[in-house]
Amino acid sequence: QIRKMFGTVVVGVGIAGLARIRDLMNPIPSSPSEHLKLFGFVSRRSFGNINDVKQISLEDALRSKDIHAAFISTENRSHEETIRMFLEAGKHVLVEYPMALSAKAAHELWEMAEQKDKVLHVEHIELLTEEYKQLKKEVIGKDLVKGTLHFTGHVLDENKSGFPAFSGIARLTWLIDLFGDLTVTSATREKQKDKNYSRMTVHFQTANKKPLTWIEERGPGMRREKKINFCFTSGCLENFPEAPRSSVGLFMQDQNLFAKKLLGQVCKEELAAEKWRILRCLDLAEVIQQYCEEPEKIYS
Repeated sequence: QIRKMFGTVVVGVGIAGLARIRDLMNPIPSSPSEHLKLFGFVSRRSFGNINDVKQISLEDALRSKDIHAAFISTENRSHEETIRMFLEAGKHVLVEYPMALSAKAAHELWEMAEQKDKVLHVEHIELLTEEYKQLKKEVIGKDLVKGTLHFTGHVLDENKSGFPAFSGIARLTWLIDLFGDLTVTSATREKQKDKNYSRMTVHFQTANKKPLTWIEERGPGMRREKKINFCFTSGCLENFPEAPRSSVGLFMQDQNLFAKKLLGQVCKEELAAEKWRILRCLDLAEVIQQYCEEPEKIYS
């Protein structure tokens, strides 16, 4: 039996792109990733070769009959345009979250992928961490009373990474995955330009009208950290449960999932649920941005 192979290209060679190249070069034996073959990488900077992988031009990547799928690891701002080009060229796409910086663009791209019968896969490694898997086990079946997820991290260049509701969509994804659909009740943002500090506070309601708060805070020297406080009828969870180390890296787990989709090994229900979650989070990110950016209401 001839093994079905998918030629791939990595676009963008920052931290994620380099991890992608490493994992594509070293698939786990007998895993779905063995069906992926790396043909080269695309970058605006010129490298020549990276670990025996050759640099190719964007034009060649789009034109090549040998390349069936693109791994997009560019800055957030350029995801939309890059996804569009590869879908138009008839390629499957894996893209780092967020897939786009507006909900409208995300819905259009998804529709385009479906029309062209191509896989559009959005990386969500935050759902693959052992820490998260343990947290989800802990939360499942419990009745939420109220909760807060507070993220701190270093300063991002918003021109490249987008509004915090989009660049921080991993947190929103957690909340939706843990507690189901949410409605935004209010959202505000405080910025101190001179201090390079930003804090976004979002209030949600669950389907059962329970309050959830998401705080995304960034400033110089802030440690990358998540704090949780989820209160249930049975008690509060304030620390992450102990989690084992995973033997398989997060990008590799994600790559295997993408390969399974290419091989048609992921069921329709799972694909539909994932599509709903991804687009729902992007819709909410946009609502949050609108709330934060609307001029202060003046009450006379």
